[in-house]
Amino acid sequence: MNTHITSILIGALCSAAITVIGAEQPKKNAPPSAIPDPRHISNGWNIPSEGYADQPYIVKTDDGAWLCVMTTGVGVEGAGGQHVVSMRSTDKGRTWEKIVSIEPTDGPEASYAVLLKVPYGRIYAFYNHNTDRVPEVKREDKGVYKRVDSLGHYVFKYSDDHGRTWSAKRYDVPLREFECDRNNVYGGKLRFFWNVGRPLILGDAAVMVMHKVGAMGNGFFAQSEGAFFKSKNILTERDPEKITFETLPDGDIGLRTPAGGGRVAEEQSIVKLSDGSLYCVYRTVDGWPTIAYSRDGGHKWTPPAYKTYTPGGRRVKHPRAANFAWNCSNGKLLYWFHNHGGVFVGKMSADWGGANPYDDRNPAWLMAGREVDTPQGKCIQWSQPEIVLYDDDPYIRMSYPDLVEDGGKFYVTETQKNVGRVHEIPAALVNGLFNQFSSKTVATNSLSLNLPAGKPMPKEAPMPKLPVLNFRDTKRADHGCKDARAGFSLDLWLQLDSLKPGQAILDSRDESGKGILVSTTDAGTIQIALNDGRSESSWDSDKGVVKLGKPQHVVITVDGGPKIITFVVNGVLCDGGDERQFGWGRFSPNLRTPTGAATLKIAPAVRSLRIYNRALRTSEAIGNFRAGKK
Repeated sequence: MNTHITSILIGALCSAAITVIGAEQPKKNAPPSAIPDPRHISNGWNIPSEGYADQPYIVKTDDGAWLCVMTTGVGVEGAGGQHVVSMRSTDKGRTWEKIVSIEPTDGPEASYAVLLKVPYGRIYAFYNHNTDRVPEVKREDKGVYKRVDSLGHYVFKYSDDHGRTWSAKRYDVPLREFECDRNNVYGGKLRFFWNVGRPLILGDAAVMVMHKVGAMGNGFFAQSEGAFFKSKNILTERDPEKITFETLPDGDIGLRTPAGGGRVAEEQSIVKLSDGSLYCVYRTVDGWPTIAYSRDGGHKWTPPAYKTYTPGGRRVKHPRAANFAWNCSNGKLLYWFHNHGGVFVGKMSADWGGANPYDDRNPAWLMAGREVDTPQGKCIQWSQPEIVLYDDDPYIRMSYPDLVEDGGKFYVTETQKNVGRVHEIPAALVNGLFNQFSSKTVATNSLSLNLPAGKPMPKEAPMPKLPVLNFRDTKRADHGCKDARAGFSLDLWLQLDSLKPGQAILDSRDESGKGILVSTTDAGTIQIALNDGRSESSWDSDKGVVKLGKPQHVVITVDGGPKIITFVVNGVLCDGGDERQFGWGRFSPNLRTPTGAATLKIAPAVRSLRIYNRALRTSEAIGNFRAGKK
């Protein structure tokens, strides 16, 4: 994190956020809260569980319901009694019918189910099953794990009544041995694996995902790689005993990290392109997710490469967390990730003290994808991202999402491992992502100051009144704080001839220091400092993104929902580059409003200026950039 945000503010952020969440945490199946931001996870509709709640994945059944499958249990993740269940909703996830156990709580551990619906309506649930009741597993460092939910047999059951009941018998999926299986501590006699990737139909076949584990150890899964299994007759064959499977890719090595990357390459997610190609994205501990393309249905794959926004372009940053891509009915794609570089720890303490590569899954971000033609075939170009979900407590983690498209609306599921929810994605957010590739319209909603280019820029201008970020709630008995969830954005074109530190670009501070200062730093970046007379928060752009001697477009957004400051420079959202883990920074939730002097001082470098008394979305900032680009 940027050192401009002090440890005192970070402590205030944590303690204040935890207090708020403790008060607002909903009960199971409680109605949505009234937090005025649809991105706040408490506004979602709860999915029932037995306590632990993981991988709430959904398919639409042929009778119009949503069928959700989930891994649940009364204990924590990996505890005994963990099993897979299903439930139906006929009102798009707002309420759910009674939970149906696909596997019983008193049977072997059953975990991490995914659903495949075939054209005639049957629904298959594939999942891990500890059929042999293995009590513990050996680690590569000579220790053992008592957790046994990622091994044994990969199996399926099916439903012919839209998920109301499931077949009494389960069926094994034969999975071909790979090098990583033979090299594990059991010599392949016991195999480790699991799956979180959604199956898909490719032509007349179904392709499903498998994450093979070659070693258990540091970080639980110490070595992992992606594999697939394909069935050419599951879409039509009604006798489960006659369904055939082949394990892919060809050979005995799965999808790993690029050369020089780490040993972790897991949680593969696949989508299909219009030419029949497959695109696969998966997590690593390297700071970037990895992708590969297959042009022959999964038999062979391009050499793994770190995911980029454009073919051959800037890398996408992501930690060790689920990152999924989904096909959409409009031919485009959506992608869930966490938009920072993560951290790899060579040796993690037993209590996860210090850095943890599984942390920082809050907020969740979405980007849209579109197909582009390249000499290698169809590839995917990705938009700049938007925050789709967040929690006030930065330690809360959300992951393992699924996307549902129904009635022209988009919904996403997620879980914090103890609460799963369904969220409707705001239409403006998702449509902005889809249209981001071509938008060049200036946002006018809530525009409170507009000093356009082409006219002499004044040295001073009346400073618009900024939104109050929080205030005293006189309706509360204790007259405590109420979060306004407000924000604002500064949009400016400027041309700097020097990045000498300390240059004031915009300055609304009064004599006491209250107000806003946008200035250059000794790191060669542009920084915003927000001061309310009680505390100060600041964040700056990435190094090297602001160029000298030519017009630059900078949008600084102070988003009072997740309490995050972002910089979009020349149409690109700062992500931290190679210098820092995060390109976005948190500001104190106790910051009231950085209103200072009545007059805003404007540097000669500024060519145009817009101030909005709301937080612009990334897509709007990019539309403003394109509209003003010469």
